[in-house]
Amino acid sequence: MKNAPKKMSEKKYPMANDATKIIELLALIRHPEGGWFSEVYRSNESIKTEHLPERYITTHCFSTSIYFLLKNDDFSAFHRILSDETWHFYLGSPIVIFCILPDGATSKILLGNNLIEGQLFQYTIPKGCWFAAKCLYADSFSLVGCTVSPGFEFSDFELAHRQQLTEMFPQHATLIAGFTRQ
Repeated sequence: MKNAPKKMSEKKYPMANDATKIIELLALIRHPEGGWFSEVYRSNESIKTEHLPERYITTHCFSTSIYFLLKNDDFSAFHRILSDETWHFYLGSPIVIFCILPDGATSKILLGNNLIEGQLFQYTIPKGCWFAAKCLYADSFSLVGCTVSPGFEFSDFELAHRQQLTEMFPQHATLIAGFTRQ
C-alpha cells in the first residue's frame, strides 16, 4: 500500500547532528556523568542545613532544574544523589534509565512521548539509587529535564567507580561495566 502509515517502531527521531544546534541554543556544557547540561532554575529561597535531613552537609535551595542532553554515542554514567530526581522527557529518542536500588534490585525505565509503547513522560528516581541512562535509538539524541528538591548541589553527587560498584552489586557487573568510565 503506497500511503500506508508507518509502524510506530519506524518513527523517525531528530538526528544526532541536530543535537549540536540544541547544545548551542540552550548553552549546554559537558556534565561529569556524560552528556550536556544547563541549569535552568535555582530557587532564590533556601533551607538551612540544620533543617534538612542529616545526609545534607550544606544549605540547599528549595529546588533546581536543568536541561540534560545525551547524544546516542554517549551515556550518563552510574551516579547517585542525596535527593529524589524527576526526569521529564522533551525531545528526540526515548531514553532508557537503569536504576540499581540500595537492596540490589534493578529497574529499567523508558522515558519518551509514546505512552502506547510503554514510555513515560516523567519518572522520579529515588534518592540514593545508582542510575545511568542512554538513548534508545542510534543516530539521535535525547533532551530531558531534571528537577531536584531540595535543590541540587554538586556536594550531593557521587559518580560510581566501576570496581567499587561491582563489589557492591556483583550480580550487575555487566550492566555496571557498560555504564561506568574507568
